[in-house]
Amino acid sequence: MNIQQLEYIVALDKYKSFSKAAESCFITQATLSTMVKKLEEELNLVIFDRKTNPIITTDSGIKILEEAKKVIFHSDKLKRIPSELKGIIEGELRLGIIPTVASNLLHRVVPIILKKYPQLKLSIQEITTESIIQKLKMGEIDAGILSTPLDTKELEEIVLYREKHGLWQNKNASTQFIKPKDMKKEHIWLLQQGNCLTDQIINVCSLSPKKINSNLNFHPNSFDSLLNIVDTLEGLTLIPELYFDDLSKERKKKVRDFTAPFPVREISIVFHRPYAKWRLINAISMEIKDIIAPLLHPSKLKNSEMKLARL
Repeated sequence: MNIQQLEYIVALDKYKSFSKAAESCFITQATLSTMVKKLEEELNLVIFDRKTNPIITTDSGIKILEEAKKVIFHSDKLKRIPSELKGIIEGELRLGIIPTVASNLLHRVVPIILKKYPQLKLSIQEITTESIIQKLKMGEIDAGILSTPLDTKELEEIVLYREKHGLWQNKNASTQFIKPKDMKKEHIWLLQQGNCLTDQIINVCSLSPKKINSNLNFHPNSFDSLLNIVDTLEGLTLIPELYFDDLSKERKKKVRDFTAPFPVREISIVFHRPYAKWRLINAISMEIKDIIAPLLHPSKLKNSEMKLARL
């Protein structure tokens, strides 16, 4: 028995297919099948029922898989100890990040992180909140950056920053400030339904989504499309603070501020227990906090001056 065999059965349990598992392990299907069979013979039990399609992990196999994952976890931990003792941040960190955060966060932090930690490899995917949670549970990514708090006890959260929402309107913004509840009387454009930012805005502003035009049903999935439709058909929408900072000086004139308590969203890095790559996650978290927090207003506000948008 060796670590590779344990990695093979974990992959086979995950993909339920010899061809897909072999591809993920970068070996041939024949090699995978042979190595799994040898392990079953050594343990004198059947780990997988090959008669079904997709294959099924047997009850005995489930118990073996539980222990195999622990062995792999501790094996990886042993490999990281030399770097930890030397204080080196290295290895691969697989990150999932929601699109409404990625577009205005990554260009601010990634160059600095890569320069500071040249031995760190970042693999980043832009995916939805639901996909991040699923991939974390499946072990396909190590951490996710998304809006929190989440309604799950399976994931740990480290708050990175909080950012205010600004109000984008068709006409140039005046000096008049408004309260979130005042938006109930206005026509509001939001991102695609199911987008966490849309859900948070509806929640924090107590909105009931409604159409501006009875013959138009449009839910964009990017801020650029959202602002263009507001400019064309009037109405209002909300944008987060980092997106506002990336706007041109002329476009910023269309953004109005709210009166306190300001609607804000919380952005966190989340990860699944156990803490397989805690040092890497913690290092990335500290860098993002140090870079982003000074740019945002909520870092200077009291809790009573903010209204947190919850999912």
